[in-house]
Amino acid sequence: MNRSGSKGWLGALPLLAFFALVFGVPAIALVAGAFTAQGRPSLANLSQSLQGGYLVAMIGSVKLSAVVALLGAVLGTFLAYAVVTSRLTFLREAVLTASGVLANFGGVPLAFFWIATLGNSGVVSGLVGLPSGSLYTFWGLVVTYLYFSIPLMVLVMAPALDGLRPQWREAAANNGATAWHYWRFVALPVLTPSMLGGVVLLFGSAFSAYATANAMVGTVVPLVTLKIASALTGDVLIGYENIALALSLDMVVVAGLVMAIYLPLQKRSSRWLH
Repeated sequence: MNRSGSKGWLGALPLLAFFALVFGVPAIALVAGAFTAQGRPSLANLSQSLQGGYLVAMIGSVKLSAVVALLGAVLGTFLAYAVVTSRLTFLREAVLTASGVLANFGGVPLAFFWIATLGNSGVVSGLVGLPSGSLYTFWGLVVTYLYFSIPLMVLVMAPALDGLRPQWREAAANNGATAWHYWRFVALPVLTPSMLGGVVLLFGSAFSAYATANAMVGTVVPLVTLKIASALTGDVLIGYENIALALSLDMVVVAGLVMAIYLPLQKRSSRWLH
């Protein structure tokens, strides 16, 4: 038994070495740089990363991610329910396939798509009479992020909605429960872990996005990812690389909190839906 266990660990060593190289070394460099100022161990970088414009950028990223997560979760859940309950098989397959594609569509191509459509000289903006510059604002960025957030929520909620047993609704109806009672006391408690998990997933996806925001709004909307890029490249400030590492560490902490919430919720929902 011990020998087989040892052999199992030996087989996993290449994978562990790969993870240590790809994730461990950058993580150590990140932490070391964040806690180093002028060649000495210091908390100055972390302190500065939570002040002034850096704090405003962090709050802006959290606010943007929260709005995108909530709106994306609501709209995505309703769309997933419409697809799951539809009797048209081709519609379900088409929406799920499109969601799988659009959920991974981001970066500069997504920014170009929206600028060409709703930008100042966009194809649609002139037809609907959008005010100039309306796309390059906080809410314009929210609409853009929803383009991949809603499909991502559809992919999260479709399996959860499929897991609702028809027998549960029938049993509730046989016991005199109305549709409201069924959703309030049966369906929603079962779906809540998946819904909250989807919200957390959308939050993390929007929180870490960079290329789309950089191509669309630049410095108009303060975001922590844009601050990190400016500090690293020296476009605005020179010699602030360790501040960028401190900001990155702040993001890692937020992402860790997101995953700490997401994983238990997914584990709990799997108990009901399998």
